[in-house]
Amino acid sequence: MSMNRWFERLGASRAACVVGILLSVSGCASIVSNATSQFADNLSSAILGSNDVATVREAIPAYLVLIDSLVMGESPSPDLLLAAAQLNGAFTNLVEPERAGTLSLKALDYAARGACLKSVTLCDLSQLSFKTFSERVESISLKEVAPAYQLAVAWTGWIQANSGDWAAVGQLARVKALMTRVLVLADGFDEGGAHLYMGGLETVLPASMGGNPEKGKAHFESAIAYSGGRFLMAKVVYAEQYAKLVFDQALHDALLNSVLAADPVAPNLTLINTLAQERAKQLMMESNDYF
Repeated sequence: MSMNRWFERLGASRAACVVGILLSVSGCASIVSNATSQFADNLSSAILGSNDVATVREAIPAYLVLIDSLVMGESPSPDLLLAAAQLNGAFTNLVEPERAGTLSLKALDYAARGACLKSVTLCDLSQLSFKTFSERVESISLKEVAPAYQLAVAWTGWIQANSGDWAAVGQLARVKALMTRVLVLADGFDEGGAHLYMGGLETVLPASMGGNPEKGKAHFESAIAYSGGRFLMAKVVYAEQYAKLVFDQALHDALLNSVLAADPVAPNLTLINTLAQERAKQLMMESNDYF
């Protein structure tokens, strides 16, 4: 049985048994920490590699209880916290808006804690004055790119889940600055993932209200290029946020049709790609009415 299939069938009681085995591997705290971090990474990979959206959605409560129980252990490692942030962030796409807000806040908390443990440079970024924040961000080095990126992703997710709150929206400038620093240091990081997020941030608003659609377009195209077209959600977001914003139905439909024709299976992208195809189908059904 594959790792993906095993995790898809993982029930709450079986999860408890697995955690018990992991925590009894050794009395050495470092070994326990490494084991739980590896388990969280494997769980994340299994979920993100699944094409069974319905099963993953039904199992969300068990997954969340499991990952939270690992984080609640004494002195969770930064890798465990960042893996937990990724899982909670991924699940926001599978639950109703009310729960998405709760999960995005938890993802941001885990990411902030994990990033801070990775590097003191990344501690308390949301609490600093913008001037001090900007100086801190400029000091981020290449070795800090991964946790900085994961923090920026979780931060973006939290803002999106609270888009009706101007206090949350007001933090967009910080997230853009952090993600821009990631791009300066590692332009193709996460197969262009940073470009996808920057594309989204640049197209939240039309040009007349401070957005930069053309800059967003360039980021979307970079995201698609870096992933070799494997990250289908990049095309969906490109269509939904840029093509609709500038009223380009030809581009909108071409992007979505290419998503629907693609094979969604790809390492750590299958679940997101499957969701992308579901969203693409819905957007295509609405295309003529919108344009």
